[in-house]
Amino acid sequence: MRMTLSKINASAATLTKNRTEESVVPASGMCVTCVDGCIGMCEIGKSAYRGHEVIYPQPFGVITTAAEKTYPIDYAHFNIMGTAVGAHGIEPDSDKATFPAVSLEVAVGHDKGIKFHYPWLIPGVGSTNIAKNNWEGLAIGSALAGTGLTIGENVVGMDPEAVIKNGRVVDTVDLKRRVKLFADHQRDGYGAIILQANIEDTRLRVQEYAITDLGVECVELKWGQGAKDIGGEVKIRELNKAQLLYERGYIVLPNPTDPDVIRAFERGAFKEFERHSRIGMVTEESFAKRVEELRKAGAKYIFLKTGAYRPADLARAVLFSSRYKLDLLTVDGAGGGTGMSPWRMMNEWGVPPVELHSLLYRYARRIADRGEYVPSLAVAGGFVFEDAIFKGLALGAPFVKLVGMARAPIAAAMVGKTIGRTIEEHQLPVYIERFGNSKDEIFVTASALRKELGDEEFDRLPTGALGLYTYYERLAQGLRQLMAGSRKFALEHISRDDIAALTREAATVSGIRYIMDVDQEEAEKILDS
Repeated sequence: MRMTLSKINASAATLTKNRTEESVVPASGMCVTCVDGCIGMCEIGKSAYRGHEVIYPQPFGVITTAAEKTYPIDYAHFNIMGTAVGAHGIEPDSDKATFPAVSLEVAVGHDKGIKFHYPWLIPGVGSTNIAKNNWEGLAIGSALAGTGLTIGENVVGMDPEAVIKNGRVVDTVDLKRRVKLFADHQRDGYGAIILQANIEDTRLRVQEYAITDLGVECVELKWGQGAKDIGGEVKIRELNKAQLLYERGYIVLPNPTDPDVIRAFERGAFKEFERHSRIGMVTEESFAKRVEELRKAGAKYIFLKTGAYRPADLARAVLFSSRYKLDLLTVDGAGGGTGMSPWRMMNEWGVPPVELHSLLYRYARRIADRGEYVPSLAVAGGFVFEDAIFKGLALGAPFVKLVGMARAPIAAAMVGKTIGRTIEEHQLPVYIERFGNSKDEIFVTASALRKELGDEEFDRLPTGALGLYTYYERLAQGLRQLMAGSRKFALEHISRDDIAALTREAATVSGIRYIMDVDQEEAEKILDS
């Protein structure tokens, strides 16, 4: 039976559908019968009248998006191995080796000075509306949970109130707000706010400004992400803002200073401009120079995030991160995404997560076997729940220390925010109202947080932050249960032997043992003893 990997020509992401939904040509995604007279509901038809607008997921600003392509191998092709024997990281005593006793704390950085309560972080949400409109929940929730949150690219360049003099930023509104929301709620030094920079941010010297003026300690160089292999894009609905961004040097399409374009926009021929970032040009010389500049500026920790580029680029990322002693390397597999990426690109480019993360392990192992420095690693690309988090940590053990997630935390923050709004409007859906009518009743973590923070501070918490914090609490308990079942009571004990490949192909790609080969030698010894 043929497996259709791609879903083409119709998707909820592009607000398109086939007329003959049950009869679609697998190779093209077209209706089996394309009828003269059809109004054009499919992607081809919509492209006939909206053109380039249909490249991108819609509606922009209120959705997050990720690929719906079915990859030949994903993390579901591995199972977690449990055991009935012993315990690692705790005394093998049934009264002590309980799942609440599992430690999820992790420390990364050259001096292990970055401490997280949980082994995950949000690897980069930047200038898109979906990030900006939910930042309060993301920042406060991450800070309360003691995890990492990355301020993504273009935040300063997109800020109309940012002050830029002689090509450098000297003051901001949005970036200040983002950093402050996290810092004001950080507890006991756990968690970290990380500032990412692309080529435009670097030209503006955004990271230098954040280090000296805002006290940011962790900065991240960005080569790319899993969602696309070009620069970031957003939609702009205001002519004045489009013109401002054009003046700041961004690629804005169509040209918002062209009189004909202005007239077309004003009469409603189109309603959105596109702002695009440039693509970077990686060389070892420029990489080394930038790392040195950031260290001289006072950066305490320097990270690198790379995307689903070809294996040679991953090798460069691993080698450069080792050679220049970076503190964290995040590798994001194909198919992911948060804000706006070209839909076909999101589905059809790059190395998928399992393959990319398997190569990452292989390259890190090679560097380590030479006795050279390997930075802490983070993997990203479609992680949502505790089972996949466990598998990601195990596949890359002992080098992978963190898992990156963006869409799922944003979803949790958005749901929390929506619940708060419906509470205020006295319009709680029945599905939610069965748990109660207040945030103390609805959010299961509320009573413990209220006791910990006190009434005044708790009452000020936005429900978006409660949503993220509560989602993280669920992940933590679930991960502790999985680790206890594998008898691993601290993260450093998770190993590649803790998962098994369910297919020969998954075993070949990852180097993880096929399920029928797991423990083969040990089992034979037991049977022959």
